[in-house]
Amino acid sequence: MKPFLLLATRPEDETADLEYAAFRRFAGLSRTELLRIRLDAGPLPRLDLDEFSGVIVGGSPFNASDPDEEKSGVQLRVERELAGLLDEIVDRDLPFLGACYGVGTLGVHQGGVIDRTYGEPVGAVPVSLTEEGRADPLFADLPDLFSAFVGHKEAVHTLPSHAVVLASSPACPVQAFRIRENLYATQFHPELDVPGIVERVQTYRHSGYFAPDELESVIVRVQQSVVDAPGRLLAAFARRYAR
Repeated sequence: MKPFLLLATRPEDETADLEYAAFRRFAGLSRTELLRIRLDAGPLPRLDLDEFSGVIVGGSPFNASDPDEEKSGVQLRVERELAGLLDEIVDRDLPFLGACYGVGTLGVHQGGVIDRTYGEPVGAVPVSLTEEGRADPLFADLPDLFSAFVGHKEAVHTLPSHAVVLASSPACPVQAFRIRENLYATQFHPELDVPGIVERVQTYRHSGYFAPDELESVIVRVQQSVVDAPGRLLAAFARRYAR
């Protein structure tokens, strides 16, 4: 089997490693079956996409909709590199799954509008599949309504006309979409369970997702959540596209 590739941008080593482990666990992939490149650590190397079954983009502290003058040099480099890589991925319709930050990268690349209109606070939200989502083979193992963890400052405001909405939540109209046949993005985090979201909010306590003094109440709230379906999406992605 050709490995899948995870493109990661989290600069915190422990959080980055836990994210990688979560993607592997839910997708059912070993270290040799899911390779990782940390774009935060250095430039994207030259890649031969024929060597991979598919590409996954994890979440990020970056916001695609921030003004360029407010972005770090690392973020601007990462955005240029991802845009260039997406040129080839989209042209080839190579299997792609972007989780949270993937909405911004794929959405912007395809001409959508990403802004802060539909941001959601950290927590579990009810995600509903659209008619197209219920018919999509990648979402076949998910119930029509399920809980998923979110926490994002930006989201899709306007999708490009050729995108298909697959899922939504009450406060965020686009929780998942597809471009062409094999290019997917989710606003929710398919790699996060309760321990995962607790670690994530501890790491980003001072990043503006909630007031720092609310950390304990946020942890209590997420620990009361039952989130057991989203990881099936990663397993389905690996199962469908392994080659």
